[in-house]
Amino acid sequence: MRSSASLLTLGLLVLVAVAPAPLAQTNGQPASPPSPAAPAAPSAPATPSTEPDAQPTGCVEGAETSCTELVRKGNDGKERRISILRTGTSDETGIDAVCGPREGEPEGTPTLLVLSESSPRGIEISIDKNLIRVPLAIVTQKEAGEGARSDGRIEASAGTARVLEEVPAGATDRLALCGVEATPKPAPDTVLVTQGRTQLKGQKLVYDEADGVARIDGPISFTRENGQDSLSGTSQRIEVNVDAETTTLVGGVVLNSAGGRVSRATRVEYDDTRNLARLIGTPEQPAESVKGGDKLRAGMILYDLDRNEVYAVKAEGGTITGEFQEQEEAPATVPAPPATTTPPAATPPGRPTPP
Repeated sequence: MRSSASLLTLGLLVLVAVAPAPLAQTNGQPASPPSPAAPAAPSAPATPSTEPDAQPTGCVEGAETSCTELVRKGNDGKERRISILRTGTSDETGIDAVCGPREGEPEGTPTLLVLSESSPRGIEISIDKNLIRVPLAIVTQKEAGEGARSDGRIEASAGTARVLEEVPAGATDRLALCGVEATPKPAPDTVLVTQGRTQLKGQKLVYDEADGVARIDGPISFTRENGQDSLSGTSQRIEVNVDAETTTLVGGVVLNSAGGRVSRATRVEYDDTRNLARLIGTPEQPAESVKGGDKLRAGMILYDLDRNEVYAVKAEGGTITGEFQEQEEAPATVPAPPATTTPPAATPPGRPTPP
């Protein structure tokens, strides 16, 4: 029977035994050694969901797929969950192996989990508003002391994993001693992130309990479908802060709209669910948005993603500057429109509320 909805919280691994064992377990059962002649399953990049608004999902008790949850308790007392789901169920497309502390290892030795999946959906990691797909994930879970908390660490990228026929002679690596081989192969565009209508691509994800931030290394590319105002862009990396529940594009961020707007900032807090991006600059390098002859520069700019409109927010100690191209006056020969009793147009929708 597969282990499903297993829970990692405060250093405890539930549903999977961590009794000393020379070989890992897969799917909650002792690993079946593969044939020495059988090659490892190929690593195929996961592909984005065909659904435009794919949402993160948690582990489901009783499901056939193998799923693990990390539970992080923030300083505000709120629990936030990170789920790691292997979407496949066949040993031919991947593994889900558990490597617990072995006899003779020191107290506090972490438990390691290896999940790999070469089918299109891959391994799904749900963090805040983001659904992340990768071929390989390695989860480290440390045992927390009394009164301490430990939600663990995740390293995810392209790559493969397999169960070994036997422990290699002279092996010292924890996974090898458990009879598991994991081979990460980070590559561009293999870590796929979906947030609402936005699709982002990077090459490696690392989440660590030390600060509760998941960092996805770039180069990052992204697209957001919105008809004639669809958005594309690039940045150096992505940071997902679990405690603050924010997703931030970091380093040389450039946003290009199909309608001709080009925006730049050092950091962009991106929230597709609210159709809003906050472009954050520095005193030396303010955020900037340009469309045609109009240019807006400020410490912070709010970007309405649906309307492709920007609004400046004056940061403390900063300035707002703008250059706006005036429209040419209509020729004098054009007659004035006739008077009408049509009531004035309704007030346009309100602008986003500054933070």
